This record gives sequence, structure tokens and C-alpha cells, in this order.
Amino acid sequence: MTIKKTLTVAGSDSSGGAGLQADLKTFEEYGTFGFSAITTIVTMDPDNNWAHGVTPIDAGLVREQLKTILSGGPVDAMKTGMLGSVDIIRATREAIDQYQLKNVVIDPVMVCKGEDELIQPENAEAIRDLLLPVATVTTPNLFEAGQLSGFGKLETVEDMKRAAEKINQLGVKYVVIKGGKALESNKAIDLLYDGKDFTIYEVEKVDTDYNHGAGCTFAAAITAGLAKGMNVPEAVQKAKDFVTAAIQNGFALNKFIGPVWHGAYNQAEKRIK
Repeated sequence: MTIKKTLTVAGSDSSGGAGLQADLKTFEEYGTFGFSAITTIVTMDPDNNWAHGVTPIDAGLVREQLKTILSGGPVDAMKTGMLGSVDIIRATREAIDQYQLKNVVIDPVMVCKGEDELIQPENAEAIRDLLLPVATVTTPNLFEAGQLSGFGKLETVEDMKRAAEKINQLGVKYVVIKGGKALESNKAIDLLYDGKDFTIYEVEKVDTDYNHGAGCTFAAAITAGLAKGMNVPEAVQKAKDFVTAAIQNGFALNKFIGPVWHGAYNQAEKRIK
């Protein structure tokens, strides 16, 4: 038996619902062996209206983590999440080039859920210039797609299509824009663009606030699908099914957030009593 290897280069979400924690849980549910290189530590302060704290790791330490992970050979697929600094973005690009990594999924995390300000504006430019040209897939949400395309606020499927075309021109092969519940629709809509054709993925919108980590989980599921040999449209469809089940089974964690349940698709909670 050959177990496929997956890598996330991402921030650590201390609440456990998003970031590399979400990625590793998703990788496991897909039956892949997950590695993680920690780029940032994200905390929330319950004594200050749950304000987010974002602390980047030194880029040299990120390089050492990647060297440790990739010393045994390339992984079958990788993804990025919150990268923390331009130096960390450079370190990630260096590893992709040095180890000739394939099936690269760039999730261009620019804000924390519940926040609407860019974490570091200079990072968006570095992601666009250094990572998208070597990406197989990028998975921006509406805000991130607006930033990468330069079109600002996206409100309709037509806006998403226009932004996807622009982002594709940056060098990435496939663009998946996560519309999710943000569009004014009774559907949760995601859009795939392959440089020629558009594919719409939609399900009934789940009426819940327990969706912390949904975006990370969706991108991680695409990554694991690619590692398992799926093509991009297949990987996106499976990821849509996986994250929909996760959102449907989200739960309250504290007074501020409720995470998705990564074991829902495989009904992991029923395996061991």
C-alpha cells in the first residue's frame, strides 16, 4: 500500500477549526499522510472582543521545516494558507522550485474570518507575483479574488467569472473562487475556471454560523483529491461535497466561533464508541 503525502504551509489556528489544523484533519479524512510547516500563530483574545493576534514565524525556521519535510522526497500535493510575511512567501516559492513540487494549491489567505482588513497588504502582492505563476489551483474567496484581480468587491457570479479570467492571466492553471454563502442567493456557489470554460458548483445554502475553517477545509480537500489522482474538476466536486457535510455538522466552540466538523463526510464520530 502506498500512502499519498500531502503538505500544508500555513498558520496555526489555536482554536483548532481552521489553518493547518483544518488541513491536517482533512488530509487524514482523505486517507493521505499530512505534513505541516507552521508559518504563523493565530490567537483570539476573549478579553478583547475576540480580537485576532497574528504572529509570523521566522522565515528561516519555515525553511528548516520545509527542508525536514521534503528531505524524504517530494509530496504528492501541497497547499498554502496564511503565510505571514513576504520572506515566508519567498521561502515557499524556493521550496516549490527546488523540489519541483507538483499539484500546488495556493489558498491566498488575506484576512481572518470575522475580520475585513488585509492582514499584510504587501503579502497579497507577493502571493500574486511569486506563487500564482507556479500554482496548479488557487482558491480565493470573494474578498481575496477581488484583491488579486484588482476588481474590488465581487457581488455576482458574473463578477466572479470576470475576476477568474483576470487571475488566470497571472499564470495559475485553474482558478476556484469560493463564493460560499457570501453571494445574495439561496445557493452556496463556487466557480471553477480552467482558462477556457467555467464550471459552477452549487448546493443549497446551509443556514448556520458554524462555518469556521470552511475555506481552509475546501482548499485542503482539493489538495488531497489531487494527491489521490483526481483531476481538478473531480477534486473540486469531491471537496464541495466534503465541506458541505462539514458545514452541515458544524458546532459551537465558544461565544465567538463554531467550527465545521471535518469528520462529517466519513462519519468519523460513529467509528469509535
